[in-house]
Amino acid sequence: MEVQIIDRETIKPSSPTPDHLRTHKLCLFDLLASPIYIPTLLFYSARDGSPTNSISDNLKKSLSKALTHFYPLAGRIKDDLTIDCNDDGATFIEAQVARDMSFVLEEPDIEVLQQLLPCDPLQHLPQTQPSTDQVLLAVQVNHFACGGMAICVCISHVVADASAAANFLKGWAEVACGADIIEGVIYDCSSLFPLRDMSLFYRVMEILLHKTNSGSPEVITKRFLFDGSKIAALRNEMGDELNSYHPTRVEAVTALIWEALVAATAENVTTSPILEASNIVNLRKRMNPPLPPQCIGNVCFVSMVSTPTENIENRTSLARKIHESIKEIDDDYIRKIFTSDAECFHNLMEKIFEEMKKSSNIGMFRFSSWCRFPFYETNFGWGKPIWFGTAFAINRNGCLLDTSDGEGIEAWISLTKEEMAQLEQQPGILAHAAFKPSI
Repeated sequence: MEVQIIDRETIKPSSPTPDHLRTHKLCLFDLLASPIYIPTLLFYSARDGSPTNSISDNLKKSLSKALTHFYPLAGRIKDDLTIDCNDDGATFIEAQVARDMSFVLEEPDIEVLQQLLPCDPLQHLPQTQPSTDQVLLAVQVNHFACGGMAICVCISHVVADASAAANFLKGWAEVACGADIIEGVIYDCSSLFPLRDMSLFYRVMEILLHKTNSGSPEVITKRFLFDGSKIAALRNEMGDELNSYHPTRVEAVTALIWEALVAATAENVTTSPILEASNIVNLRKRMNPPLPPQCIGNVCFVSMVSTPTENIENRTSLARKIHESIKEIDDDYIRKIFTSDAECFHNLMEKIFEEMKKSSNIGMFRFSSWCRFPFYETNFGWGKPIWFGTAFAINRNGCLLDTSDGEGIEAWISLTKEEMAQLEQQPGILAHAAFKPSI
């Protein structure tokens, strides 16, 4: 697919950031984030009678105005503790794609999607921290031959998790439609989640990287679609087995995939079986009082769960394990571990480190759910996106996204070539997922 860059410029905030806001303090969770970009791709149908130039001008002007509210995104990392909100700006690229948008959406492929991004999301790996000259926000607007458009954004993980990325896009779109003020964007999480000694965390990350990337295997990323009716039936099946528990959409799909992963990797002699799973938990709504849902930064943590052997009793037991591990992360847990005495955080890291050392021959799969985040509400004035996607390719990693109707789930799964071939043959996957669905 030919993608030709036709314009590249830097967009700065429309008004200078005041001196008293020039320093944005990072919090503990910002330091826990990997030095990657979060890639998001929003696809829009062709607009009737709207020339490309006027649309581009509106996107640039509205982005400039939005950056006055999201001013850390226009800054640069100063050191381990702060972002210098110096208004250096965000990268804005325009590109012409010599194909119709249907070419991409007929069967979304991660290698094709990555050609639409303004940068490689993983370009700074395997560093443990981002560089000080790194642009924190980059946008590429892709114009297809049919008149359709894809707005593709990469946001540095040091200043945003998936929830923050979704709310930035929604806020930018609101400004494009005439909004003057976006409330609750900047919240000082540094006082709530102060920095801690990170030495044990980095040792944990070394073990985790070894677990997922041992031998630098070839990684395959594929999209699996679980439509709403299949998920509803799956949830009822799981709920009926327990009688006292009805899993959420995400819990049901996560358990189904994990069950299949355990079976797919159980007899693989070259890699470790996946008997552990982690799930990213958004902490904003779990605090009391809750934090603003649209605040930028990283306000999330990982819940981890394991199964003792490859012989799983049923996927419902996995769903309940996932449910209980997430439920544990409530306001009391968050404040005890992350806001009070530093010893509690150190003890948690020590416990995780020791458990990972003991289970060095056991593999982990990392789930991240972006469901219920407002990606499909991103309306710049010409309608909501017809499809939203991402483009990660990290081994033993899975990203769960809403379908456009909000009922189904798209799972982007990354595995080695051998493990992916085994996963696609698992009964649960064959019964509940569509492998190559068009949009």
